[in-house]
Amino acid sequence: MAASMELSLNNLPSDPLLLMLSFLDFRDLISCSFVSRRLNELSGHNPLWKGLCLKHWLLTESDKIQKVQTWKELFREFYTDLGRYIDHYGTLKKAWDDLKRYLDQQCPRMIASLKEGAKEEELDGIEAQICCKLSNDYRCSYRIHNGQKLVVPGLMGSMALSNHYRSEDLLDIETAAGGFQQRKGMRQCLPLTFCFHTGLSQYMALEGTEGRSHSEIFYHCPDQMAQDPSAIDMFITGSSFTEWFTSYVHNVVTGEYPIIRDQIFRYVHDKQCVATTGDITVSVSTSFLPELSSVHPPHFFFTYRIRIEMAKDALPENACQLDSRYWKITNANGNVEEVRGPGVVGEFPVMTPGKVHEYASCTTFSTTSEYMEGHYTFHRLKNKEEIFDVCIPRFHMVCPPFRESIVRSQGSARDVSSASFNEDNSSDTDDHNEGELRGINMAAPGGRCPRHI
Repeated sequence: MAASMELSLNNLPSDPLLLMLSFLDFRDLISCSFVSRRLNELSGHNPLWKGLCLKHWLLTESDKIQKVQTWKELFREFYTDLGRYIDHYGTLKKAWDDLKRYLDQQCPRMIASLKEGAKEEELDGIEAQICCKLSNDYRCSYRIHNGQKLVVPGLMGSMALSNHYRSEDLLDIETAAGGFQQRKGMRQCLPLTFCFHTGLSQYMALEGTEGRSHSEIFYHCPDQMAQDPSAIDMFITGSSFTEWFTSYVHNVVTGEYPIIRDQIFRYVHDKQCVATTGDITVSVSTSFLPELSSVHPPHFFFTYRIRIEMAKDALPENACQLDSRYWKITNANGNVEEVRGPGVVGEFPVMTPGKVHEYASCTTFSTTSEYMEGHYTFHRLKNKEEIFDVCIPRFHMVCPPFRESIVRSQGSARDVSSASFNEDNSSDTDDHNEGELRGINMAAPGGRCPRHI
């Protein structure tokens, strides 16, 4: 009687076994194939490997038809070539596909600048050249696309003010290797991006040294108050290549970073930074400019972009003109500065039903965060004596995380007074008066902005 109750794996129906196997990753599925002849047969079931091909390699039915292979054979082919990147490939390939799909609709000329993926032996050669290992996620991304051609605008975002322009290219591996840093303060750092106009680059730390974390991505910023040139502060932009690249792509494809004149602008818009007064809506987006900022001395430069829109269904007699602006600026220490001035960036826009007026301006401050709010004063075109204010929503500007140089943290540069961090140096620069941009050497009109870092 007991013998008749014994269950054998060979006697179990296939469907529940296949269901259980469908929860396994490819490594466990392969292990199961060595347990018994029955599991060996079931572990080769085509739908199991179809799911794994989609998960790890983003392969579709059309890919299989072109290859004329089983799903298991297709998985094996990709694993032979890209197996070391299996933990990264799906995430990075999806990010690249999403970015290209979006740019193909929004600014297709940027896709033409992308290079074909690098070969494995080329990446091995670069490691031998710089005597340093590249992270697997970085290598994986460069197997998909080897950066881009050095063109303007760059893939990694732009920023433009009246006399300052930045556009960052994603460097190919050969160009990046040529800029690999071995000097003190920047040892074992590989440039990821480059801007022709400012000389600005974002770097990735290939080793955890000189106070940096392994794979950390940053803008370097020399400590201008230290006598040692190796005192390099850092504005952190990512903890790993994957996090840095996928978060950037997310901001692009969701429209968080707007496309303006066929360029990606790295403005961040808080959906709460919108205010409507009557028929007029004002919204604000902001962006931090590391190339015009420094940690020592504390000087943080932000640009903000404001959109003023009059509702399409507004009555024609409600047409109006902007006369002046008022700003209330509060820094991290609670110090308040009030600014009043005529117009915006020298203009006095007339608002009619459906019209949109946008402009960009900038502000600097010496604390790590600040917020601004205020109002515009308008008058009706039909009755100049009818004056009214339109609310500008409160918007916050927060400096990205930064890391002080190890030279300073070790105490070899202690000439900075803590009081310098408490100064209130905020300034509203709607008029782009260069004299108001304290602590920054701005470029001459029509010229290039001098490299600040």
